[in-house]
Amino acid sequence: MAVKLKAAKRESLKKSANKVVRLSGQVPAVVYGKNKESKNVAVDSVELLKTVRDEGRNAIISLDIENDSSVDVMLHEYQMDPIKDELIHVDFYVVNMSQEMDVAVAIRLDGEAPGSKEGGVLQQPLYEIQVRAKPGDIPEEIAVDVSSLGLGEGLTVGDLKVTGNFEILEDPETTVVTIVAPDTVEDIEQASDEDAEPEVVGSEKKESEEA
Repeated sequence: MAVKLKAAKRESLKKSANKVVRLSGQVPAVVYGKNKESKNVAVDSVELLKTVRDEGRNAIISLDIENDSSVDVMLHEYQMDPIKDELIHVDFYVVNMSQEMDVAVAIRLDGEAPGSKEGGVLQQPLYEIQVRAKPGDIPEEIAVDVSSLGLGEGLTVGDLKVTGNFEILEDPETTVVTIVAPDTVEDIEQASDEDAEPEVVGSEKKESEEA
């Protein structure tokens, strides 16, 4: 079920007008989609952040546009002010609830790995996983149980036990999480340092002399 959010129409696209919108507690936004006319709107910043926090990044939002029909959208992109840490612009993508789409879903690790208690280092190379599903079937996140992992063990995408009406698009061999021995971690870091190409001191001078 989509979460409702009110949106006011935004007539002027000037920077000064956008500044007024932000000072009023709203954030400028654009609504667009395949074969859809783009619409410039403004939504309450606090309400939007609360919706994303409570419902997840891939939540379906029923956007109630002022003097217009409601549309089902997803938060596609957003821009933050790096200094004030505030939303400054949002892109909403109109979704077709009957058509599948590809999205990234966050991975959440559950449990405590025995290998970590033994001194191992938990490494998570994959934080998001690509899935294909109809908008209403997109999972908020995918939980991965690590409570059985010992030293040297790990889980790949193919090991994940998930249920739902969605398809995982990642390579089954892709590592999601692994428990690495501390000395192995040091070896990896040392190998990375050794792989760095050393600077040849005086090479330019030698080439100059030979010329």
